[in-house]
Amino acid sequence: GYTKLYLPDRRPGPITEAACWVHARRPFYAMADVEANARRRAQGKKPAVISPIAVEMVQRIDALFDIERDINGQSAEVRKAVRQERSKPLVLELETWMKAQRAKLSRDHDLAKAFDYLLNRWPAFTLFLDDGRVCLSNNAAERALRGIALGRKSWLFAGSDRGGQRAAAMYSLIVSAKMNDVDPQAWLADVLHRIAGYPAHRIDELLPWNWKSA
Repeated sequence: GYTKLYLPDRRPGPITEAACWVHARRPFYAMADVEANARRRAQGKKPAVISPIAVEMVQRIDALFDIERDINGQSAEVRKAVRQERSKPLVLELETWMKAQRAKLSRDHDLAKAFDYLLNRWPAFTLFLDDGRVCLSNNAAERALRGIALGRKSWLFAGSDRGGQRAAAMYSLIVSAKMNDVDPQAWLADVLHRIAGYPAHRIDELLPWNWKSA
């Protein structure tokens, strides 16, 4: 469903894919989860096989997230500089190591599938090294969408394409307010009260991040 977003002839233009390292980490973690195995053993269930390769892979990915914690909230320029200095060598080493491990595995092995997911999307996974705006995971976006997903049965149909576009715009504005620590209901009430007589060339003053400072 999302593949067409990245096509070069997309209108108004292609979207650059930034892959999520949390999703890439998940299958390896499942094969390296010692605590889950201990729980299964305590419940009398057959424990899964712990893969040393999966354990090392999780450790390598976690090292990248450790670097991200140090630069969280910094400017895009600072994040890029730190990533070039600290993250890039780890990523280059990781790519070489993954290819070596993948060559030893059969096509249908669970580890092979997990490695292929990364290697087949490598430009998208390494985009964060050259663009400080890119996050290592899309957890923030998923959290922002959670409210919509939880209530989707209440608003299953938009009624029309135009209604869907308007709903998407409202979702974006409401989540933007939340991200700027602004009460969406208070912001909407104030903006709707003032917008009819507000100068069109100053409409950006009513956006959540500007409205808060005012």
